[in-house]
Amino acid sequence: MIEACTSHFGRLDVLHNNVGITNSGGPVDYPEDQWDRMMNINAKSMFLTSKYALPHMERQGCGSIVNVGSINGVRTIPFPKLAYAASKAAVIGLSREIAIQYASKGIRSNVVLVGLIRSPIVEQNNTALYGGDLEEMWRKRDAMSPTGRQGEVWDIASASLFLASDESKYVNGVVLPVDGGLINMVKL
Repeated sequence: MIEACTSHFGRLDVLHNNVGITNSGGPVDYPEDQWDRMMNINAKSMFLTSKYALPHMERQGCGSIVNVGSINGVRTIPFPKLAYAASKAAVIGLSREIAIQYASKGIRSNVVLVGLIRSPIVEQNNTALYGGDLEEMWRKRDAMSPTGRQGEVWDIASASLFLASDESKYVNGVVLPVDGGLINMVKL
């Protein structure tokens, strides 16, 4: 993928890692194969794309990596999401380490920390937790947000675009919450 991009465009300025799956479970009942799958998709994939993008960015002397994480990587949510939380915490650590190691080479690495977002994947993965009542799910999730509504996917896109752009040329190693203030709440 990286080689195809650099062959076609001649360079690689931005790597935007926006990947994630989720399912529920705690430490005792969570199947090991599902843990491995979650880590592979949510964390290892970002490691691998970064691993192969960084040499191109280093040769150019610039680049921006924007990884999409989750507030669940820094705090709990009202559902048992053990593997998801661990995988998104790994995204934060990966991003921070890249930021420090490659700052002197003109490469930035930041995280967009996603909170409650109204999206098709949320609908698909969480409706059952609310007894199958989609409208009730949206209502309850909206009520969890300090703003009274969840964010939209465009809120995440806007934050990602900012971090990828030259407008954020001195922003490096930042975890940018896009969550309507949810990260600062004492409890949900």
